[in-house]
Amino acid sequence: MAAGTLSGAEFKKQLRAGTPKLGLFLNAHSPTVAEQLAHSGYDWLLVDSQHGPMGYEKLSAMLSGISNGGAKSLVRVGGYSDRPGIQQSLDMGADGVLVPYINTAEEARQAVSCARYPTAGTRSVYFPQRSMNKDGLLGYAGAANNNVIVALQVETADCIKNIDDIAAVPGVDILFLGQNDLCMSMGLYEKYGFPHMYTSPELGAATEKLVSAVRKNNVILGLFLFGTARVGEFLDKGFPFISIGNDLHHILTQAGAYVRDVEEIAKAKGKSWARRPTALF
Repeated sequence: MAAGTLSGAEFKKQLRAGTPKLGLFLNAHSPTVAEQLAHSGYDWLLVDSQHGPMGYEKLSAMLSGISNGGAKSLVRVGGYSDRPGIQQSLDMGADGVLVPYINTAEEARQAVSCARYPTAGTRSVYFPQRSMNKDGLLGYAGAANNNVIVALQVETADCIKNIDDIAAVPGVDILFLGQNDLCMSMGLYEKYGFPHMYTSPELGAATEKLVSAVRKNNVILGLFLFGTARVGEFLDKGFPFISIGNDLHHILTQAGAYVRDVEEIAKAKGKSWARRPTALF
C-alpha cells in the first residue's frame, strides 16, 4: 500500500510499531522534481522551506506533485513561532510539519498548538482548502488532530538538556535528530572536526538521552542522514523515520557517479577527459 493512501494516524501507528519509513528532503524549489521523486518509492518527502527558496505558491505546487506521486508530505517550517508557515503548509495539504530549533517544552507546546485545531490547539479553520478536498470540511477537520504529523527537530544542546520535558508534551509525534546542528551547538565540530564529531562520546550520550526520553513517551525517533552508509546502524537504534539526504545531494552524487564512469571510459579509449574541478568533488 502506498504511503499516501494511509491515514496520518495509521502512518504514525506503523512507525510506533517500528516499521521503517524512509524519505528525502526537497531543497530545490521544483514541483517537477518533487512529483518525480514522489514516484521513486520513498515513503515520504519533506519540502524544506527553512533552507530552500520556495514561497507559498511554489510550495503549493510541490505538495500537489507529491500527492500525485503517492508519498506522504511534510514541510519544514521556520520555527515554533512560524504560525503562518504551519497554517499554510497544512491547509495546502501537507500531512505534517517539521519544526526546527526547539529548545524548551514551552516552544514544543507552541508548535503543537499551531498544528492542531481547538480545543487541543489554536489552528485556524477555513474552507475550502486542498487539505479538505478528499473528505470535506468536517471529515478532514474532525480527524486532523489525530492525522497531522508533528515532528520537532532535536538540534541544540538546550534541546537535549530539556529533552525529557519536550518528549512529554502531548501531540509531539516525532523527535527528529539533526546531528550536524547538534554537533555545532555542542562544540563538537570545533573539538573533533568533521567527520569525527559524529562518533564522539558526547554525541553518543546525547543520542542515548534522546532515545531514552522517546521510549518513555511513545514518541517516534527520526533522523537526517546523507546517504545509506549508517541507515542500518540507526534502524538498530530504533530510528524508523529516516531521511536519506536531499534532492540536491541525490543529484550531485548520481552526477558524480556518471562523471567517474565517463573518466574511466575515456581513459580506456585513450582519450584525455577529466571532470571539471569544483569545490564539491
